[in-house]
Formats: sequence, structure tokens, C-alpha cells
Amino acid sequence: MSRSTARSTARPPADPVPDSRLAAVGLRPGDRVRFRRRDGGRWHEGAVDRLERDGSVGLHDAKGAARAIPLDRLEVRTTGPRGAVAWEPGTERAARNEQMRLL
Repeated sequence: MSRSTARSTARPPADPVPDSRLAAVGLRPGDRVRFRRRDGGRWHEGAVDRLERDGSVGLHDAKGAARAIPLDRLEVRTTGPRGAVAWEPGTERAARNEQMRLL
């Protein structure tokens, strides 16, 4: 095998922290989200899996189907100030700086 072939099949180094791209937009794998397929449509719930190459969020919906939804069409489930369920727009979550969790 020549050296040029061995180099062409080499993969780039893996991300040392696989969830670092998700953390950059304020999400973690398993976060509950809801999304609309089109404007004015009904909400569908899902769970976050990864950040796609194009910047959209990869998730699985309630039926188990994989989806790639742009961040501006997502809302993230969170707890409100009095403990009730609240939904925060994905773009607001990404814009907010959060401190990383300790082990």
C-alpha cells in the first residue's frame, strides 16, 4: 500500500468531548424539545441527539423518527421560576451564556 492511499483514508481526529458542539448552543443529548414542521402547524415533541453539520439540531420525535430541525424552529423544555414547565426558544437558549456543569 502506498503512502498516499493510507493518508487519503485517514479520518480527522474525533472531537474529544462529543457533546461540545451541542453545549455551544446550550443543549445536551436527551433534552426535551418541541418543534413545528411549518409555520402555524402543531407542536411535536422530541429529544435532542446531536448537532448536524449544517447547524441544525438532530433529534428523535415521539415516534422514533430522526429529524434535523433548524434551531430557530425549536423550543427547549425548561422549568419556570415557580417550578412549572416552560418552553424557551432555541435561539434564546443559544444566545445565553451558561456555566458548564461540574462532574
